[in-house]
Amino acid sequence: MRREDLGSLAMFVAIAEERNFTRAAVRLGVSQSALSHAMRRLEARLGLRLLTRTTRSVSPTVAGERLLETLAPALDDIDARLASLTALRERPAGMVRLTTSAHAARTILWPVIDRLTADHPDIGIELSIDSGLTDIVAERFDAGVRLGERLEKDMIAVRIGPRLRMAAVGSPAYFAAHGIPAVPGDLAHHRCINLRFASTGGLYAWEFEKDGRQLKVKVSGQIVLNDIDLAVDAAAAGHGIAFMIEDHAAARLADGSLIRILQDWCEPFDGHYLYYPSRRQPSPAFSLLLEALRYRGDG
Repeated sequence: MRREDLGSLAMFVAIAEERNFTRAAVRLGVSQSALSHAMRRLEARLGLRLLTRTTRSVSPTVAGERLLETLAPALDDIDARLASLTALRERPAGMVRLTTSAHAARTILWPVIDRLTADHPDIGIELSIDSGLTDIVAERFDAGVRLGERLEKDMIAVRIGPRLRMAAVGSPAYFAAHGIPAVPGDLAHHRCINLRFASTGGLYAWEFEKDGRQLKVKVSGQIVLNDIDLAVDAAAAGHGIAFMIEDHAAARLADGSLIRILQDWCEPFDGHYLYYPSRRQPSPAFSLLLEALRYRGDG
């Protein structure tokens, strides 16, 4: 392979991953015409068609897919090794990209990032908030944050938060009018505020556990939301019972605008973990963030 091919191969990977010349050009900081010329030269050099172009999209050919499978991991490894060279500097530097849920971002990540970026001005951190299960390798994230029960086995996982509990809550006025459920099955006779997953479009089945017995309860009511903070407001306004991680409702429980029920059916579960591929060599910036996030409590 000629050295001048290296740049063209990196351009090919960007186009194949983005499936779009415009987005690839923005990602690489070059013009679309430069990408087009580089792809024509590379295809001529290899004697193979690597990309199928239409007026609306770009996709790899069979040969392009095989080349991408080889190149993407190799370029990731090169990026990681180049990043590790910053260890030779006096100060860690570089960008760290994380995908996370909104809850983990607000309660765990942001307080640490706020301090870390102030102390280390050469470190940049990008947070992508997504309720779905993002493929961190395909989307080129350095790491992701998930609840312990949702971790993939081929990832390195580091605990970054305490165990969590769910809370079923409603307003005093609602319970005065409709009574208080004694067991999860009683929720079938109550108005409940449903939560729809933005990633799958499905409704969340409320999960309860007591003495090893697990229950999933499908609830119904007038209101369906996909924002947990709005669900807290709706419950406080008397529209029914809502179900969420307990700290979402902490302020309302403290001021008495919400009452918690079914506490004995809400046992603690594994909290948030930061996870990343075992084959990826962490950069000094990533290692610094990881140590700052590592959970050292007892709960």
